[in-house]
Amino acid sequence: MKKYILRNWWRYTLGGICLVCSTLVDILVPFITLSMVDDVIVGRNMDIFRRDILLYVAAGLGRAAFQFVKEFLCDMSGCRVASGLRKDMMKHIFSLHKGYFDKNNTGELMARVKDDAGSVWDLTGFVGMLMTEATIYFFGVIICMVSLNWKLSIVPLVFMPPLAYIALHLEKQLNKDYDDISEKNAALTKVVEENISGVRTVKAFSAESSELKKFDEKNLEYADSNKKFATDLADTDPLLGMIPKIMQTFVVAIGGYAAIKGSITYGTLVAFVSYSISIVWPIENLGWMLSLVSQGLAGYKKIEKVMSTKPEITDAPMDACGEESVPDVESTSRAGEIAFDNVSFEMEGKKILKDISFTIKKGKTLGIMGATGAGKSTIVNLIERFYDTSKGAVRINGKDIKDMTMADIRAFSSVVTQDVFLFSDTITENVRLGSKDTMDELTVRRAIKSAHAKEFVEKITDGYDAVIGERGIGLSGGQKQRLSIARALAKKADLLILDDSTSALDMETEAAIQKELKDNRDMSKIIIGHRISSVKDADEIIVLENGMVKERGTHAELLAQKGLYYSTYEAQYGDYRRAMASGQ
Repeated sequence: MKKYILRNWWRYTLGGICLVCSTLVDILVPFITLSMVDDVIVGRNMDIFRRDILLYVAAGLGRAAFQFVKEFLCDMSGCRVASGLRKDMMKHIFSLHKGYFDKNNTGELMARVKDDAGSVWDLTGFVGMLMTEATIYFFGVIICMVSLNWKLSIVPLVFMPPLAYIALHLEKQLNKDYDDISEKNAALTKVVEENISGVRTVKAFSAESSELKKFDEKNLEYADSNKKFATDLADTDPLLGMIPKIMQTFVVAIGGYAAIKGSITYGTLVAFVSYSISIVWPIENLGWMLSLVSQGLAGYKKIEKVMSTKPEITDAPMDACGEESVPDVESTSRAGEIAFDNVSFEMEGKKILKDISFTIKKGKTLGIMGATGAGKSTIVNLIERFYDTSKGAVRINGKDIKDMTMADIRAFSSVVTQDVFLFSDTITENVRLGSKDTMDELTVRRAIKSAHAKEFVEKITDGYDAVIGERGIGLSGGQKQRLSIARALAKKADLLILDDSTSALDMETEAAIQKELKDNRDMSKIIIGHRISSVKDADEIIVLENGMVKERGTHAELLAQKGLYYSTYEAQYGDYRRAMASGQ
C-alpha cells in the first residue's frame, strides 16, 4: 500500500496541511468564546467585541476553505490509490497461469477486486483522514484544557484509560468479525455470479428452488456474520457514549464550583465545557472509525494474498528469448511449423497425456479425435502454454516454447474454444479482440464473411455495430460459434485451432466453413472434433485414447485400419451408408 500512497504524496501533503489548519481553527474557537465571556460580557469591552466577531467570521470562512481542499485532495488520493491497486491487481491476475483459476473461484476474485479494494479506498481516503483529524483534535483539546486549568483537566484524563481499553478491545473484535464477513461475502458473490450466469440452465432444469435454497444458506451465513459484527459494536458502543457524558457532568460540577469560588473565570469554565463537549465526537465515533480501519486493513491483506501469488509460467529469461526486449513476432511466426516432441503431461499426479508426437508444417491440417477426457483440449492448453509439459517439448519453428516470450507464443496461434465467450460489446469490437487499435473495418468484415456469419449479422438491427449481450445472450449457439471463428480468422495467426468449435453448426454451414479453411493455405490448422465431417479432410488425423495416440493417418488410412476411427465412422455414417447400399 505504501507505494500507492507515495504516488500521491503531494496531494496527501497539501491535504494534510489543510486538515491540520482546519483542526487548529476548531480547537482555538473556544478561546474566542472565553474572550467574549470574560472581556465582553463581564468586562463590557466593545472593542474586543468587534474583534471577536471578526475572528468568529474569519474562523468560519477559513475552516470552510481548509475543509474543502482537505476533503477534495484526501478523497481524490484515496480514489487514486484504490484505482491503482485495482489496475495492478487485474494486471497480476491476467499474469497468473490457468491452474490458478482452476483452484480459485470467480466470486472470490471479484470480491477482492471490487469490495476489498473499496475498503482500501475508504481507509486511504475519508476514514484515514477522519482518524487523523480526530487524533489531532483529541490531543489538541487536551493540551488546551491543560493550558486553561491543569487541575480541571485531570477530570477528562481520568476517563481516558477505560475509553482506550474499550476502543482497543472493540478494534480487535471487529477485525475478526470483518475477516469473517469478507469470507462470507466472497462465498455469497460466487453463488450469485454462478446463478445469474447460468440462469438459463437453472430454469431449464427447474432448479430454482434448490439454487434458491443454496443462496439462502450463503445469504444467511453472510447475514449472521453481519449480525455478529453489529452485536459486538452494540455491546461496546453504549459505554463509549456513556463515559463521556459522565466526564462532562464532573467537568460542569467541579468547574462550576471553582468558578463560584473565583478559582477560575466564567470564560474559562465556558471554554472548558465547550472542550469537554467537543472532545466527545472523536470518542463516540472511535468504534465506527476503527471498524472501517479494520475493514480496510483486512481487505488489503486479502488483496496482498492474491498479489503475492507468483505466476508459475512466465516468459523465458532474456538470454533464452534473445537480446531484443520487444517480442519479435515476425521471426517466430513466418515458418509456421509446430511440433510436439514426446510430450507428456500430468496434473496433481494424474497422467493426462503420454508421449504425444506430431509435426504440422505450414499450411497443413491436423485433425484430432478421441472420447471425452482423452486429452484433446489439453493439447491446446499446452500449445498456448497455459500449462507446461511434464516431459518433452512443444516447438514453434523448431524452438522450445519455454524459450519464447508469451507474446510470441500467443501471437503464433488463434484459438476457437468449446466454450464460446463473447463480451458485452458490439459485434465489431468482439471480432477485434486483442487488436482493437490496429484492426481495420475491412479485416473485420472479411473475417465475418469467411466464417459465414455475414448473413445473420447484417439482418440484426445495427448490424456490425449491434451490441450483443453478456456471453452472447440473444444469439444462437451456431451464431456465437461463427462469430468466435470470425474473431480467430481476423487475428491472421499462423496456426488456427478449432477445439470442437463447429458442434452447434448445421452440416451445410460446417462444410462451407471447412472449405473456406481448406482453401486458406497461409495458415496451419488443428481441428479437434467428435464428428468425422470435421476432420476427414485433414492431412493427418490422430486418435487419442487415455492420453495416448492410438491411431494416426489420413481419413482413408484410418478407415482401412478398422479401429477406433472406423468405429466412430460407422456410428455416425453406418446407417446412412447401408441405406444407400440397399437403395441401389
